[in-house]
Amino acid sequence: EEHLVESGGGSVQPGGSLRLSCTTSKFILTDSNMGWYRQTQGSSCELVSSITKDGSTYYSSSVKGRFTISLDFSADTAYLQMNNLKPEDTAQYYCAAQLGPLNYTEYRPCDMLRGFGQGTMVTVSA
Repeated sequence: EEHLVESGGGSVQPGGSLRLSCTTSKFILTDSNMGWYRQTQGSSCELVSSITKDGSTYYSSSVKGRFTISLDFSADTAYLQMNNLKPEDTAQYYCAAQLGPLNYTEYRPCDMLRGFGQGTMVTVSA
């Protein structure tokens, strides 16, 4: 069973920044495709950003240019740096680790999916 622990969420004003962290094991970080999803109440679980085992990155069109995904193998941690945050970025954010490709959309709640953490809340409001 994957063990992923997110942190770094909080409340911030529009235009502000947050860095989300996902602490896991070195084995998972090295051998998995890592991603960040987000979900709001009543919506699907959407992929925001991902990084493959060979370092290829993906960003959804809504966050491209503002968010950056990275891995720190010395800390066994994946990060999501979020800059210029907007109110529409408000959501529960989840770290995910999969041996295979990450789906762009999951139609079940993120926190019920295998290979997902329990989430961290991000609130962007004036």
